[in-house]
Amino acid sequence: MHPAHHQSDDQANVSLQQLEKKMQNIIAPSPLQKIEHPLLDLWQLTLFVKRDDLIHPEISGNKWRKLKYNLLEARRQQVDHIISFGGAYSNHIHALAAAGFHFGFKTTAIIRGESWYANNPTLKQALAWGMELQFVTRQEYKQRAESAYLQSLQNDYPHAFIIPEGGSNEFAIRGVMEALQEIQQQANHPIDHIITATGSGGTLAGLIAGIAQAQPQPKVTGITVLKNAHSRNQKIVSQSQPQTKVTGITVLKNAHSRNQKIVSQSQPQPQVTGIAVLKNAHYLNQEIVSLLQQAKINKNTNWCLQTDFHHGGYAKVPLELNSFCEQFSLQTGVPVEPIYTGKMFYALFKLIEQGYFNRGEHIVALHTGGLQGLDGLKQKKSK
Repeated sequence: MHPAHHQSDDQANVSLQQLEKKMQNIIAPSPLQKIEHPLLDLWQLTLFVKRDDLIHPEISGNKWRKLKYNLLEARRQQVDHIISFGGAYSNHIHALAAAGFHFGFKTTAIIRGESWYANNPTLKQALAWGMELQFVTRQEYKQRAESAYLQSLQNDYPHAFIIPEGGSNEFAIRGVMEALQEIQQQANHPIDHIITATGSGGTLAGLIAGIAQAQPQPKVTGITVLKNAHSRNQKIVSQSQPQTKVTGITVLKNAHSRNQKIVSQSQPQPQVTGIAVLKNAHYLNQEIVSLLQQAKINKNTNWCLQTDFHHGGYAKVPLELNSFCEQFSLQTGVPVEPIYTGKMFYALFKLIEQGYFNRGEHIVALHTGGLQGLDGLKQKKSK
């Protein structure tokens, strides 16, 4: 039994508060960066990148967003051992190992493949952070989401907190929702589209949930007060953030104020678009709906999954995609890798060329990090 289980509830609460404080001290909100590019000028579009790759040098991107509330829930349950699943180059496993090291959790990863994979840069670093690696056959790995397998694993580790592959669950959704809140606070304009790469569906589900739960945050942008009592143009204008309302109130001093109007004009919700990085990813639509149900999100939002930009499947990197990533990084100064963010930006630019967006629209692309995987790609190429 883990020492944490001997704590009183008061001690556990202190421990939880300490973890929250430590998280706040080492993890900062990521910046929203405007991107300049000739294609954007041509189509009169404004593009911002939410730079979640800059959250933390080791626990970056959507992997941190998805881990945050899983770690807090484990601490709330007084559990100090976390188990999860991943491939040999998994960003999620890399981030979990780093988080375990920084926040005081024992971590175990169940890895699909051979034990010699431990020599790659991702798993070498995970081992250096104290993570235990268990290598399993592909056949066993396929059972990772089955309830009987998970129950057997929980029986072997009765005091461990098990996180699914990729970190996608209801706790992950809460973390990704915070990215949307930050975007709303940072953006100077209503956002028309939010784009993200999609692997296990948790990030896309979190953004959808964030929009569904968004609360109006009015900003008073102008107050015009006219002395003429008969003027119907006298207005107080409150312009709010995306998904909220722009409200104009006509205020008349005249006693015949039957003409006094309250005009409420809805601001359309941004559309959330996921770029699937896997082949045959249509099943993710149901995964996303399931995640939203787990998180008790029922409100309809405007979202879609694009499944035509996988470039042959997960981790497939044709020359065209590779050269796009290199060119994009040079032109914008934003580093990308071809597994997730590179595919997303490639898809985004193709969609722009196809007229998917209306002129004048504002787009935010979520940079989900994962740059550590570049070292592994280089190693694979050199073999």
